[in-house]
Amino acid sequence: SAFGDESVYLEKFIEEPRHVEFQVLADNYGNIVHLFERECSIQRRHQKIVEETPSQTLDPELRARMGEIAKKVIQVSGYNNAGTVEFLLDEDKNFYFLEVNARLQVEHPVTEMTTGRDLVHQQILIASGEKLPFKQEEILQRGHSIECRIYAEDPHQDFLPSSGKVLFLKEPAGPGVRHDCGIYSGCEVPIYYDPILAKVIVWAENREIACLRMINALDDYVVLGIKTTIHFLKEVISHPQFKAGKTTTSFIKIYFDEGEGKKKT
Repeated sequence: SAFGDESVYLEKFIEEPRHVEFQVLADNYGNIVHLFERECSIQRRHQKIVEETPSQTLDPELRARMGEIAKKVIQVSGYNNAGTVEFLLDEDKNFYFLEVNARLQVEHPVTEMTTGRDLVHQQILIASGEKLPFKQEEILQRGHSIECRIYAEDPHQDFLPSSGKVLFLKEPAGPGVRHDCGIYSGCEVPIYYDPILAKVIVWAENREIACLRMINALDDYVVLGIKTTIHFLKEVISHPQFKAGKTTTSFIKIYFDEGEGKKKT
């Protein structure tokens, strides 16, 4: 062995898992809370492109159990501040620890939209030495939120990155629509960095309305000058299997033609 260690580490293979993570906050005084889960199963190249909360596969008992284990992981690791504990979930709803992300993640807005808690603000307060201002039982979840990541990629060319000048930008807007954006008309999208351009987040009273709101927001979104994943994401959200909540990490591979970004017929 190149590392002087002949140990072999084996992991269980989970076929078509769901990717479910729990948002956690921990202060410097031993107080830890979770702010429910995020379903992150819609991925391309093992990178998330659609996230939502609540997950369609968790019942209240499983949600509570996974949330408590997420808090325990943070406690035993001694981690403080905002973090995410990630799990894989099999078809029988057995869950397996994946990793801890010691930061706020791209998809944190869906948690903010459904809990009313400003996670960036809480992160700063914890880093400043403040105690968590709320307890676990005070954190409630309301409605449903979905986030779509907008990438400078061409879905019809196997998600090939796209660079160039943004000639025109029309942002989505309306009730329950949030747009976190890093581009503007006239800006240059370089070849050097991650191709994410923006995030579209919607909130609604239930998942069905949230899906419709996201489709409308993507319809209203215009970026000219470069290729983006806007239309592809609309195809994902409008897919019958997505609407039915049947999402796994193999969703894109199963329901879309590889390299072409089109629905399979």
